[in-house]
Amino acid sequence: MDILYVLTPFVAWFVAGVLKFTINSVKAKQLAFGLVGYGGLPSNHSAIVSSMATLIALKEGMDHPAFGVAITLAFIVMLDANSLRRQIGKHAVEINKLTATATDRISLRERIGHSRIEIGAGVIVGMGVAFLVWTVWGWF
Repeated sequence: MDILYVLTPFVAWFVAGVLKFTINSVKAKQLAFGLVGYGGLPSNHSAIVSSMATLIALKEGMDHPAFGVAITLAFIVMLDANSLRRQIGKHAVEINKLTATATDRISLRERIGHSRIEIGAGVIVGMGVAFLVWTVWGWF
């Protein structure tokens, strides 16, 4: 197996995570370790799946069956992030409001899903990372 298929999604995840941490830290005006995880800009999940789809398109071509599978998976992940996971986050907000007075309360994570802008940013990061890794790897 070509190492690029392992390296590219990992690099996309790392770059998206660093960008998300930096953006959250700037917004919070402090290091935002508590905001690492689901939700936020850019979407790590979108970056990972779009990096793989882009790499397959670059290496194998868009007419390759693996590209079709990668695009299908990418759409499923992105739709899930924007619909189901986002609704879970909205439910968590309301549940936290309902249980705010409880003494043994465990707060639910409210930032779970992604907006379309966050997903789009993840796609741009993923595509950019795939193109960069593919280009740089070609030099070796």
